[in-house]
Formats: sequence, structure tokens, C-alpha cells
Amino acid sequence: MSEDRRDPREEQVRRMLDGPHPVLPPDLAARAVRQGGRRLRWRRAVERTAAWSLAAVLIAVLVWAGVEQPWATEPAQVTPPLEGW
Repeated sequence: MSEDRRDPREEQVRRMLDGPHPVLPPDLAARAVRQGGRRLRWRRAVERTAAWSLAAVLIAVLVWAGVEQPWATEPAQVTPPLEGW
């Protein structure tokens, strides 16, 4: 693209970047670090809780399966008729 035919949006972005920049609070970085640390601790706690809950559910299912043995067939409740005695 030639220098005399620039995109108007590009010109607008250049003016915004060349213009005065807003003043940032001096403690902005420290606040961001604190908030990031809180978020990281919160995320780790949630992940840990989810992992323990999943492990507890898995153990409960395994215990239930061991006790109930849902794969085994139930014994017949009715005995066959006795004939020929």
C-alpha cells in the first residue's frame, strides 16, 4: 500500500497510540499480583476439592459394586415342581 492511501482505521489507531497515555496508579502491579495470587489459590482449592470428591465417588462406586455385585445373576426364587417321587 502506498504512503498516501492509508486505512482510516490504521490512522485512528496511530493517533490513539501517539496521544497522551493515562496515568496508572503506582500500586497497580502490586494489586495485580495480589489478585492473581488469590485467584491461583482459589483455583487450586477448587481443583483439589473436585479431585477429592471424584476420588470419594469412585471409592463409593467400587465399594457398592463389591458388595452388591450387580453383574451376578440372582438365584431363582421359584423351585421347579417335584414330579416322579
